[in-house]
Amino acid sequence: MVYRLIIVLFFFSVGALAQDNFIKHKISQGDNLSVIAKKYGVKVKDIADANPNAPKILKLNSTLLIPNKNKTTAKTKTKNVEVAVNNTSSNTSGTHEVASKETLWGISKKYNVSVDELKKANPSIETEGLKIGQQINIPSNNAVANIISPSETPVNLEVVSTDVELFREVKAKETKYGISKEYGITVAELERQNPSIKGKVPVGYLLKILVPKEKADAIQAAKTLQETNIQTNDSSSQIAEATPEIKRDSTFVRTGNYSVLIDQLIASATENIGTRYRSGGTTKAGFDCSGLMFCTFGNFDIKLPRSSIEQSRIGTKVASEEAQKGDLIFFRTNGRRHINHVGMVVENVDGEIKFVHSSTHGGVMISSTKEPYYTRAFSQVNRVLN
Repeated sequence: MVYRLIIVLFFFSVGALAQDNFIKHKISQGDNLSVIAKKYGVKVKDIADANPNAPKILKLNSTLLIPNKNKTTAKTKTKNVEVAVNNTSSNTSGTHEVASKETLWGISKKYNVSVDELKKANPSIETEGLKIGQQINIPSNNAVANIISPSETPVNLEVVSTDVELFREVKAKETKYGISKEYGITVAELERQNPSIKGKVPVGYLLKILVPKEKADAIQAAKTLQETNIQTNDSSSQIAEATPEIKRDSTFVRTGNYSVLIDQLIASATENIGTRYRSGGTTKAGFDCSGLMFCTFGNFDIKLPRSSIEQSRIGTKVASEEAQKGDLIFFRTNGRRHINHVGMVVENVDGEIKFVHSSTHGGVMISSTKEPYYTRAFSQVNRVLN
C-alpha cells in the first residue's frame, strides 16, 4: 500500500510539473509563427514540435501550445518523492515591486500586458508615476495565467496567415540589402519570396514582398502622408501650419497622428536592449547611439540623418517637461561643447525622462535624466513625430 501511494504521488507530481512546460497562445490578428516565436523567445521549430498535429495554415482564434522556457523542474529522492517548483518570477501573485530604472513599458513587456491595462489596474500611476519599491497590481490576463497541460488538445488549429503581399519596383542603383532593410526582412527572405533574383536585381523588376499587416500599414501610412504633403506644398492658397517637420529623402514631410507608430518605434528600439555598443554600428551586431535611432526609424520608412549632431537639427525643439514618447533626446557628454549623444524618450513622469539609447559602457539600455551623469549632460529634446 505504501509503495502504491509513493508511485501515485510521483506521477501526480510529474503531471503537475508537465503543465508548466507549455503556454497556451490564442491566435489573433497579425499573428504568424515567426511573430509568436519572437514574442515568447522560442524558435519556430520548437512551436512546430509542440504541435505535431497542427496544420501549416493557421486560423484566427485557434490555440497553440508554446514551450515554456521558464518551466519548473522536479527532483526525486530514493526513499520519498520531493517536488521542487522553481518559479521564474515571484511576481505571479498579481503584484510587482518596482525596481530602480524600471518603466511601465518594461513591466508591461515582462508580464505580457499592455501599458493601458497596467494603468487601469493602478489608477495612481497616472498622477503619481512609478516609485522605487512601490507595489503595483498586475492584471491576471498575462502569459503565466495561460499555462495549461499538454493533454488539452487544441481545436481548430488551422491558422490563416495575416501577412500582406506588397509589390515593389526596383529602381536604379538599389540593392537587395537596401530593399530588404526597407521592409524589415533579411536578404535571404527576400530571395526566398522571389526565387528568380538570386543574382543582381534588374532595374524595373517587380518584387513581391510578404510583410506583417502592421508593417504594411505603417509603410502605406508613410506613403500616403508623403503624397498628401506634396499636394499641400503644390497648393499656394493654403496657410502654412505650425506642425513639426522631419527630413526624409531630401524632402520635408509634415507628420500626423502617429501614436500607434510611436509605440511600434519604442518596441522596435527596446527589443535591442542588451545589444553591445559598436562605433558606427547599425545592426544587431552592435549599435552606436545615432545608429540605433537611424536603424529604428528606418525600419518604418523614416530616414533620419546618420549622426547625432545632424539628428539634433531636425524636427522641433520642445521643453524637457513637454517631452513625449518618441521624441529624440540629446546630450553633450564627457564635457563636449557640441551634441554627441542621442536617445529616444520612452516615458516622461514627474519631470523624469526615461530614454532608450546605446551607451558606450552598457550597450542598448534604458536610462533616466535623474541620473547625475545625464542630468549634467542634457542638451535638448526634439519632436520629429507628432
